[in-house]
Amino acid sequence: MKQISVLLVALCLAVVPVVGQNRSSGGIDTGMMRQIEQNARNRNNAALAGAMAANSIDDLARNYRNAGPADKHFSIETPKQNIHNQRQSGRCWMYSSFNVLRANFARRHQDTMRVEYSHDYLFFYDQLEKANLMLQGVIDCADKPMDDVRVQFFFKNPINDGGTFCGAADLAEKYGLVPVEVQPETYTAERTSRLGQLLSSKLREFGLELRDMVASKKSASAIKGRKTEMLTTIYAMLSLALGEPVKEFTYAFRNSDGKTVTPARTYTPLEFYRETQGGPINGTFIMAMNDPRRAYYKTYEVELDRHTYDGHNWRYVNLPMEDIAAMAIASMRDSTKLYSSYDVGKQLNRTSGYLALDNYDYATLFSTTFPMDKAQRIATFDSGSSHAMTLCAVDLDASGKPVKWKVENSWGGDSGQAGYIIMTNDWFNAYAFRLVVDKKYVPERILRAAEQKPVMVMPEDPLFQCDD
Repeated sequence: MKQISVLLVALCLAVVPVVGQNRSSGGIDTGMMRQIEQNARNRNNAALAGAMAANSIDDLARNYRNAGPADKHFSIETPKQNIHNQRQSGRCWMYSSFNVLRANFARRHQDTMRVEYSHDYLFFYDQLEKANLMLQGVIDCADKPMDDVRVQFFFKNPINDGGTFCGAADLAEKYGLVPVEVQPETYTAERTSRLGQLLSSKLREFGLELRDMVASKKSASAIKGRKTEMLTTIYAMLSLALGEPVKEFTYAFRNSDGKTVTPARTYTPLEFYRETQGGPINGTFIMAMNDPRRAYYKTYEVELDRHTYDGHNWRYVNLPMEDIAAMAIASMRDSTKLYSSYDVGKQLNRTSGYLALDNYDYATLFSTTFPMDKAQRIATFDSGSSHAMTLCAVDLDASGKPVKWKVENSWGGDSGQAGYIIMTNDWFNAYAFRLVVDKKYVPERILRAAEQKPVMVMPEDPLFQCDD
């Protein structure tokens, strides 16, 4: 016994210096600091430091060769429609989805009728359904410890206002759609952050209570009953902030000039959805993704990336950008707009509404390089899908290759190019991620790939964040 004790003490003493040594060698010591300071002084110059102290980085790095008017010619362009404004909310996914749905309606009616959908109405149910998804997820994982990655997923992200086209399809099919005139935007719908904070706090409190109920062996019916009471509180909060969703309304369709072209009739939201969309949205499209970290022509599904507990997870086919571009061009040749998403903050000139890889020369400004490729940027959380916009035009060269693209944005008509953003094809390839394509524009080989059994991936992946 004494020999074993001595051996353990010796092992402990042997380990301590190694840990201490690693910590010491990994820190910034005096010698390293001197070297850093000297090298930095040799690299930087006083004039540039003075300029940077008094000016924004973007102003100093801006490439003024790109400051002139953007070329607005596009060889393929879909019909224009009103530009909307999501204001201080993360609902770009809904705006882009509605842009596609209302454009499809106008196209089916040869532009003799227009419709504008209420974002406030569907956002109400989006938030209610996400609250239920969180609470039921907590119940499903109640046997796991609080530091379990899945439990933390629900408590860290109890609710948000971001999303994808898949969520818009599920919500519209379940709750219908209404015209914006019937349920207009409220102050909170356009400024969602405070409501989101309050809902998140309440849901975390409710989540702890539900975990206690499961731990106390409460019956499934008792837990469901309490969850219903909790959702009643969420519903009441949403009703105060967004207005209670309309159940029935009278509406007459108008043309682009505002002239009434149909007799007024009474609709429920689901009847209006069927009247304006003609049938289910789910099953009519594929979601394409460009993720160079993963194998192409494979189908992937993101666990828990959905808006409703009983809805569809986000499922996508991973494709090279060439295939994504070809489907986009085929769609727009037929006057069909597309939901698409991007890392829009990279190299964006907000004033001109222009996206190019050389809008800002940060590398020269800081005497360094930024060499990561798309796969490396995704893997290190440096880039990912952050904003949904509606792809509406493309310019092709003499050989049919894309030169530039145009998207309909949701930042208002006074932003960018009168509400639009123009992007070079190089920027498109580097920072475009998602594209929703009607199946009639999808080649058979890609449709077959979309029918594969999906590979499940985790929602914590750096690429699978909600568009907002």
